[in-house]
Order: sequence, then structure tokens, then C-alpha cells
Amino acid sequence: MKIAITAASGQLGAEIVKATIQLVGADNVVAVARTPEKAKALGVEVRPGSYDDRDAMARAFAGVDTVLLVSGMDAPDKRIAQHRNVIEAAKAAGVRKLVYTSVQGPEVDSAFSPIVQSNRQTEEDVKASGLDWVIGRNGIYIEPDVEYIAKYQAAGEIANCAGDGLCGYTTRAELAYAYARMLTEPTHNGQTYNLHGEAITQFALAQYLGEAFGSSLRYRAMEVAAYRADRVAELGEFIGNVIAGIYQGIRSGAYNAPSDFAQAAGREHQSWGDYFHALKS
Repeated sequence: MKIAITAASGQLGAEIVKATIQLVGADNVVAVARTPEKAKALGVEVRPGSYDDRDAMARAFAGVDTVLLVSGMDAPDKRIAQHRNVIEAAKAAGVRKLVYTSVQGPEVDSAFSPIVQSNRQTEEDVKASGLDWVIGRNGIYIEPDVEYIAKYQAAGEIANCAGDGLCGYTTRAELAYAYARMLTEPTHNGQTYNLHGEAITQFALAQYLGEAFGSSLRYRAMEVAAYRADRVAELGEFIGNVIAGIYQGIRSGAYNAPSDFAQAAGREHQSWGDYFHALKS
């Protein structure tokens, strides 16, 4: 089995490469990256490939049985066509199976909804490809909150518009563990999985972070409009609106779906108690 992983120089792609090596060995994993030099440290064959170049992707998939399509980072209206380039390239190269990293989130009434809708379109394109397929819908990465800890500590609080909504967080390492199995085990073919751990509130997140980093953090709920204005002022119009849309989605329950992680990975998702205890250690 030869497995190609796209966007391999990115954080999620690189983690999936590492996890897949554990199952099939480095000789059977191909890292595909727009800038190959950034993926050389992964210890596998690296091939150039851009989502904008269907022919280049087809060359990157030569001799490959299974492809992991990591969802692109471009604007929603562009990424649908880019993903179709990857799907068509896989078909042209004789690939037999596609695995797609999709997202959870609000499909309407949020600034994040266009991104979710574009991912849903790619899900349909993957299903219509004629290839074997598996789709993962990723929960929200918890790592950005950990990386933001210094600002939380300085403020003494986490403040956003999620309110008391439950959020199915996950980590890139846990996702990689699940995707490696989705890539290599045929029992997952034809399945769509929600991939996240225990859903928690922002109040619980503040408590976990505070304990892990020796700080007293509280959570302060904001109105959606006020939080959007705050994010736009710091991050700019596009990213600020997207971030506000994500937290608005948490508020509305869009990230509190049942988790299929155990079915995909063959084990339960790491508990948040264990995750944050490891950070503290």
C-alpha cells in the first residue's frame, strides 16, 4: 500500500504523515507539498504538488493507492475547484481510495458557514468520485488556546461569544491517529466520522488551562457583535469574522455533535484531564 498525504508541510498533514509511518513504514508514505523543502524533515519521499495544478498533483500520485486530501486554506469559492483538481488528479493517476479532512461547524447564519459549505461540497465531490472514500469532520483544535495562554494570563480571562455552548475540541495528534487508521483500514470505507473528544464549555476550558499553567482564569461571555468587532480590530476583516463565526457556532451548538472518534480510531479520544495534566507535567 502506497499512501500520499497532501499539504504535508502543514501542521495537520505532518502529524498524519508521522502517524501513518507507524502503521505502514516510511517507504510506503509519500508527502505531497507545494514547497517540498518544508516537508523534507518528515523522513519520507516528498513530491511537489499544488492544489491549483491538476497535472502536477497527478504526477505526485503516480503509483499511489490511497490519497489523503487535507482541506485547503484558500477562500471558500476557490477551494472547491482546488479540491476538485486533487480528486481528478487522483482518478487520473489510478488511485483507489480518497480520505478527506472536512470540518464540523455552522452551515448557515455564521461568517464561518461559507467555509463549512465549501467543505460539504467537497464531501459530495469525494463521494461522487467513483473511488472508495472516507470523510472525517474535524472538531476545533484546542492547541490555539494553549498557544494563546500568555494573553489569557495577562487578561486573567478568556472572553468570547461562545457563552455556555459545548464544543467538541480535538488535537492534531489525536486526529492524526484516527486518520492513519482511516487511510489503512478498509472497514472505514463509505463512512463519515465526527472527530473530536468530550465536548466542554469555555468555563471548563478556562479551568483546565488555569490549572495546567498555574493561573487563575475566568470565562467572560460576550455578545456576538462585540466579539466580532474585537476580533476584526485585532486580526482584520476576513480572519476576525471567521473566528467570530466559529465561536458563534459554539454558542448555537454546531460543535456539540456526537463523536465517532472511537469508531474511526479504534480507541477513545484522549481525555481533557489527561491532555492538560501532560501539559502541566
